[in-house]
Amino acid sequence: MPFAARGTAEKVTMGRPRARQHDEPPESAELLERLATAPAAELPSLRERLVIAWMPMAERLARRYRGRGEAMEDLLQVAALGLVKAVNRYDPARGGPFPGFAVPTIDGELKRHFRDHVWSLHVPRPIKELRARVRAACRELGTDDPAAVAARTGLPEDEVRDALASMGDTSTLSLDRPLDGATATLRDTLGEEDPALDAVVDREALRPRLRELADRERALLFLRYFRDMKQSEIGARLGISQMHVSRLLRETCQALRTAVLGDADGCPPPAVPARGPDRAERGR
Repeated sequence: MPFAARGTAEKVTMGRPRARQHDEPPESAELLERLATAPAAELPSLRERLVIAWMPMAERLARRYRGRGEAMEDLLQVAALGLVKAVNRYDPARGGPFPGFAVPTIDGELKRHFRDHVWSLHVPRPIKELRARVRAACRELGTDDPAAVAARTGLPEDEVRDALASMGDTSTLSLDRPLDGATATLRDTLGEEDPALDAVVDREALRPRLRELADRERALLFLRYFRDMKQSEIGARLGISQMHVSRLLRETCQALRTAVLGDADGCPPPAVPARGPDRAERGR
Protein backbone atom coordinates (compact mmCIF):
# COMPACT_ATOMS: atom_id res chain seq x y z
CA MET A 1 0.00 0.00 0.00
CA PRO A 2 1.54 3.39 -0.98
CA PHE A 3 2.31 5.91 1.74
CA ALA A 4 2.56 9.69 1.62
CA ALA A 5 4.63 11.74 4.03
CA ARG A 6 1.71 13.75 5.48
CA GLY A 7 2.81 13.28 9.08
CA THR A 8 5.22 11.34 11.19
CA ALA A 9 5.06 9.64 14.53
CA GLU A 10 6.59 11.19 17.60
CA LYS A 11 9.83 9.69 18.75
CA VAL A 12 9.47 6.97 21.33
CA THR A 13 10.61 7.91 24.82
CA MET A 14 13.56 6.37 26.62
CA GLY A 15 13.03 2.74 27.69
CA ARG A 16 10.64 2.04 24.78
CA PRO A 17 11.42 0.88 21.24
CA ARG A 18 14.09 2.67 19.27
CA ALA A 19 12.96 5.97 17.78
CA ARG A 20 11.61 5.46 14.27
CA GLN A 21 9.48 7.69 12.07
CA HIS A 22 6.44 5.93 10.65
CA ASP A 23 4.87 7.49 7.56
CA GLU A 24 1.21 8.22 8.06
CA PRO A 25 -1.14 6.64 5.50
CA PRO A 26 -3.02 9.18 3.38
CA GLU A 27 -6.44 8.19 4.70
CA SER A 28 -5.38 8.00 8.38
CA ALA A 29 -6.08 11.61 9.32
CA GLU A 30 -9.58 11.48 7.83
CA LEU A 31 -10.37 8.14 9.48
CA LEU A 32 -9.15 9.34 12.87
CA GLU A 33 -11.20 12.53 12.57
CA ARG A 34 -14.32 10.55 11.70
CA LEU A 35 -13.57 8.12 14.56
CA ALA A 36 -14.14 10.92 17.07
CA THR A 37 -17.64 11.80 15.81
CA ALA A 38 -18.94 8.68 14.03
CA PRO A 39 -22.00 6.88 15.39
CA ALA A 40 -21.47 3.54 17.11
CA ALA A 41 -22.71 1.60 14.08
CA GLU A 42 -19.86 2.94 11.91
CA LEU A 43 -17.03 2.40 14.43
CA PRO A 44 -16.22 -1.24 13.53
CA SER A 45 -15.81 -0.35 9.84
CA LEU A 46 -13.63 2.69 10.60
CA ARG A 47 -11.41 0.72 12.98
CA GLU A 48 -10.98 -2.06 10.43
CA ARG A 49 -9.83 0.44 7.81
CA LEU A 50 -7.40 1.99 10.30
CA VAL A 51 -5.92 -1.42 11.11
CA ILE A 52 -5.39 -2.13 7.41
CA ALA A 53 -3.87 1.31 6.84
CA TRP A 54 -1.38 1.04 9.71
CA MET A 55 -0.48 -2.64 9.23
CA PRO A 56 2.91 -1.81 7.58
CA MET A 57 3.95 -0.08 10.80
CA ALA A 58 3.02 -3.20 12.81
CA GLU A 59 5.03 -5.37 10.42
CA ARG A 60 8.10 -3.15 10.82
CA LEU A 61 7.85 -3.43 14.60
CA ALA A 62 7.51 -7.21 14.37
CA ARG A 63 10.67 -7.50 12.25
CA ARG A 64 12.70 -6.05 15.12
CA TYR A 65 12.14 -9.30 17.00
CA ARG A 66 13.05 -11.75 14.26
CA GLY A 67 15.91 -14.14 14.88
CA ARG A 68 15.03 -14.58 18.56
CA GLY A 69 13.59 -18.08 18.39
CA GLU A 70 10.08 -17.26 17.16
CA ALA A 71 8.65 -17.69 13.66
CA MET A 72 8.10 -14.47 11.72
CA GLU A 73 4.50 -15.44 10.98
CA ASP A 74 3.75 -15.61 14.70
CA LEU A 75 5.40 -12.26 15.31
CA LEU A 76 3.30 -10.66 12.60
CA GLN A 77 0.12 -12.04 14.14
CA VAL A 78 1.07 -10.74 17.59
CA ALA A 79 1.92 -7.30 16.16
CA ALA A 80 -1.41 -7.23 14.32
CA LEU A 81 -3.20 -8.06 17.56
CA GLY A 82 -1.39 -5.19 19.26
CA LEU A 83 -2.44 -2.85 16.44
CA VAL A 84 -6.08 -3.90 16.82
CA LYS A 85 -5.88 -3.16 20.56
CA ALA A 86 -4.30 0.23 19.85
CA VAL A 87 -7.05 1.18 17.38
CA ASN A 88 -9.80 0.07 19.78
CA ARG A 89 -8.31 1.99 22.73
CA TYR A 90 -7.21 5.13 20.94
CA ASP A 91 -9.10 8.26 21.97
CA PRO A 92 -8.82 11.07 19.35
CA ALA A 93 -10.27 13.54 21.86
CA ARG A 94 -7.00 13.54 23.79
CA GLY A 95 -5.22 15.03 20.79
CA GLY A 96 -2.14 12.84 20.78
CA PRO A 97 -0.84 11.37 17.51
CA PHE A 98 -1.96 7.83 16.83
CA PRO A 99 1.54 6.35 16.22
CA GLY A 100 2.74 7.71 19.56
CA PHE A 101 0.04 5.58 21.20
CA ALA A 102 0.14 2.57 18.87
CA VAL A 103 3.90 1.91 18.85
CA PRO A 104 4.22 1.26 22.63
CA THR A 105 1.02 -0.81 22.55
CA ILE A 106 2.26 -3.06 19.74
CA ASP A 107 5.74 -3.35 21.20
CA GLY A 108 4.29 -4.22 24.60
CA GLU A 109 2.20 -6.98 23.03
CA LEU A 110 5.31 -8.43 21.37
CA LYS A 111 7.28 -8.35 24.63
CA ARG A 112 4.44 -10.05 26.52
CA HIS A 113 4.37 -12.73 23.85
CA PHE A 114 8.04 -13.48 24.39
CA ARG A 115 7.63 -13.40 28.16
CA ASP A 116 4.62 -15.74 28.27
CA HIS A 117 5.16 -18.08 25.31
CA VAL A 118 8.79 -18.08 24.18
CA TRP A 119 11.00 -17.98 27.26
CA SER A 120 11.46 -21.49 28.71
CA LEU A 121 13.72 -20.29 31.51
CA HIS A 122 13.24 -17.47 33.97
CA VAL A 123 15.64 -14.61 33.34
CA PRO A 124 15.69 -11.63 35.74
CA ARG A 125 14.13 -8.50 34.29
CA PRO A 126 17.29 -6.32 34.66
CA ILE A 127 19.23 -8.78 32.50
CA LYS A 128 16.47 -8.78 29.90
CA GLU A 129 16.68 -5.00 29.74
CA LEU A 130 20.46 -5.16 29.26
CA ARG A 131 20.12 -7.59 26.34
CA ALA A 132 19.00 -4.90 23.90
CA ARG A 133 22.01 -2.67 24.64
CA VAL A 134 24.42 -5.59 24.48
CA ARG A 135 22.89 -6.95 21.27
CA ALA A 136 23.10 -3.54 19.59
CA ALA A 137 26.74 -3.17 20.63
CA CYS A 138 27.56 -6.64 19.30
CA ARG A 139 26.09 -5.73 15.93
CA GLU A 140 27.99 -2.46 15.75
CA LEU A 141 31.30 -4.06 16.77
CA GLY A 142 30.85 -7.28 14.82
CA THR A 143 31.95 -9.28 17.87
CA ASP A 144 30.54 -10.60 21.11
CA ASP A 145 33.76 -10.27 23.08
CA PRO A 146 32.66 -9.25 26.60
CA ALA A 147 35.58 -6.86 27.12
CA ALA A 148 34.94 -5.02 23.86
CA VAL A 149 31.19 -4.84 24.45
CA ALA A 150 31.73 -3.60 28.01
CA ALA A 151 34.03 -0.85 26.74
CA ARG A 152 31.48 0.17 24.11
CA THR A 153 28.43 0.20 26.41
CA GLY A 154 30.08 1.31 29.64
CA LEU A 155 28.59 -1.67 31.45
CA PRO A 156 30.51 -3.90 33.88
CA GLU A 157 31.95 -6.94 32.12
CA ASP A 158 30.09 -9.32 34.46
CA GLU A 159 26.74 -7.80 33.44
CA VAL A 160 27.72 -8.07 29.77
CA ARG A 161 28.49 -11.77 30.25
CA ASP A 162 25.11 -12.33 31.92
CA ALA A 163 23.32 -10.55 29.07
CA LEU A 164 25.21 -12.57 26.45
CA ALA A 165 24.35 -15.81 28.25
CA SER A 166 20.66 -14.88 28.40
CA MET A 167 20.45 -14.51 24.62
CA GLY A 168 20.40 -18.28 24.25
CA ASP A 169 17.95 -18.93 27.09
CA THR A 170 14.69 -18.49 25.20
CA SER A 171 14.33 -22.27 24.72
CA THR A 172 15.55 -25.49 26.28
CA LEU A 173 17.02 -28.63 24.76
CA SER A 174 15.19 -31.95 24.75
CA LEU A 175 16.70 -34.68 26.90
CA ASP A 176 16.21 -37.03 23.94
CA ARG A 177 18.48 -34.94 21.70
CA PRO A 178 21.39 -37.08 20.42
CA LEU A 179 24.88 -36.00 21.37
CA ASP A 180 27.18 -34.87 18.56
CA GLY A 181 28.66 -37.87 16.78
CA ALA A 182 27.15 -40.38 19.19
CA THR A 183 24.03 -42.49 19.60
CA ALA A 184 23.69 -41.47 23.25
CA THR A 185 21.29 -38.70 24.26
CA LEU A 186 21.47 -35.91 26.80
CA ARG A 187 19.39 -38.05 29.13
CA ASP A 188 22.21 -40.62 29.24
CA THR A 189 24.58 -38.00 30.69
CA LEU A 190 22.35 -37.25 33.68
CA GLY A 191 23.09 -38.79 37.04
CA GLU A 192 20.63 -40.91 38.96
CA GLU A 193 19.62 -40.90 42.58
CA ASP A 194 21.88 -43.21 44.55
CA PRO A 195 19.82 -45.39 46.93
CA ALA A 196 22.90 -45.72 49.14
CA LEU A 197 22.42 -42.08 50.16
CA ASP A 198 19.23 -43.01 52.01
CA ALA A 199 21.13 -45.74 53.83
CA VAL A 200 23.72 -43.18 54.96
CA VAL A 201 21.01 -40.89 56.34
CA ASP A 202 19.31 -43.78 58.15
CA ARG A 203 22.60 -45.01 59.58
CA GLU A 204 23.55 -41.60 60.93
CA ALA A 205 20.08 -41.11 62.43
CA LEU A 206 20.30 -44.52 64.11
CA ARG A 207 23.84 -44.16 65.46
CA PRO A 208 23.03 -42.17 68.67
CA ARG A 209 20.11 -44.50 69.46
CA LEU A 210 22.32 -47.56 69.21
CA ARG A 211 24.62 -46.10 71.85
CA GLU A 212 21.68 -45.94 74.26
CA LEU A 213 20.90 -49.67 73.94
CA ALA A 214 21.74 -52.20 76.60
CA ASP A 215 24.79 -54.34 75.93
CA ARG A 216 22.70 -57.43 75.30
CA GLU A 217 20.44 -55.69 72.72
CA ARG A 218 23.46 -54.30 70.90
CA ALA A 219 25.01 -57.76 70.86
CA LEU A 220 21.79 -59.21 69.47
CA LEU A 221 21.72 -56.71 66.61
CA PHE A 222 25.42 -57.20 65.86
CA LEU A 223 25.22 -60.98 65.76
CA ARG A 224 22.01 -61.04 63.72
CA TYR A 225 22.59 -58.28 61.15
CA PHE A 226 26.38 -58.02 60.92
CA ARG A 227 27.45 -61.63 61.60
CA ASP A 228 24.32 -63.09 59.94
CA MET A 229 23.85 -65.65 62.70
CA LYS A 230 20.63 -67.62 63.17
CA GLN A 231 18.43 -66.94 66.17
CA SER A 232 19.18 -70.35 67.63
CA GLU A 233 22.93 -69.66 67.30
CA ILE A 234 22.51 -66.30 68.99
CA GLY A 235 20.52 -67.89 71.79
CA ALA A 236 23.25 -70.46 72.36
CA ARG A 237 25.88 -67.71 72.39
CA LEU A 238 23.99 -65.53 74.90
CA GLY A 239 22.48 -68.33 76.96
CA ILE A 240 18.82 -67.58 76.19
CA SER A 241 16.14 -69.35 74.21
CA GLN A 242 15.52 -68.87 70.47
CA MET A 243 12.00 -67.56 71.21
CA HIS A 244 13.46 -65.02 73.62
CA VAL A 245 15.95 -63.92 70.94
CA SER A 246 13.09 -63.43 68.47
CA ARG A 247 11.09 -61.33 70.94
CA LEU A 248 14.05 -59.17 71.89
CA LEU A 249 14.97 -58.52 68.28
CA ARG A 250 11.41 -57.53 67.45
CA GLU A 251 11.04 -55.21 70.45
CA THR A 252 14.47 -53.62 69.97
CA CYS A 253 13.95 -52.91 66.26
CA GLN A 254 10.49 -51.47 66.93
CA ALA A 255 11.84 -49.23 69.69
CA LEU A 256 14.65 -47.96 67.46
CA ARG A 257 12.28 -47.29 64.57
CA THR A 258 9.87 -45.37 66.78
CA ALA A 259 12.69 -43.34 68.32
CA VAL A 260 14.23 -42.36 64.97
CA LEU A 261 10.85 -41.41 63.48
CA GLY A 262 10.09 -39.37 66.59
CA ASP A 263 13.36 -37.47 66.14
CA ALA A 264 12.49 -36.74 62.50
CA ASP A 265 9.02 -35.44 63.41
CA GLY A 266 10.32 -33.32 66.26
CA CYS A 267 8.42 -35.36 68.85
CA PRO A 268 9.89 -36.33 72.23
CA PRO A 269 11.86 -39.54 71.63
CA PRO A 270 10.39 -42.64 73.25
CA ALA A 271 12.52 -44.71 75.52
CA VAL A 272 14.69 -47.49 74.12
CA PRO A 273 15.52 -50.64 76.07
CA ALA A 274 17.47 -49.74 79.19
CA ARG A 275 21.24 -50.14 79.24
CA GLY A 276 22.54 -53.22 81.04
CA PRO A 277 21.36 -56.87 81.01
CA ASP A 278 18.25 -57.98 82.77
CA ARG A 279 19.11 -59.82 86.00
CA ALA A 280 16.33 -62.34 85.45
CA GLU A 281 17.83 -63.26 82.10
CA ARG A 282 21.52 -62.93 83.00
CA GLY A 283 21.80 -66.47 84.23
CA ARG A 284 19.74 -68.11 81.49
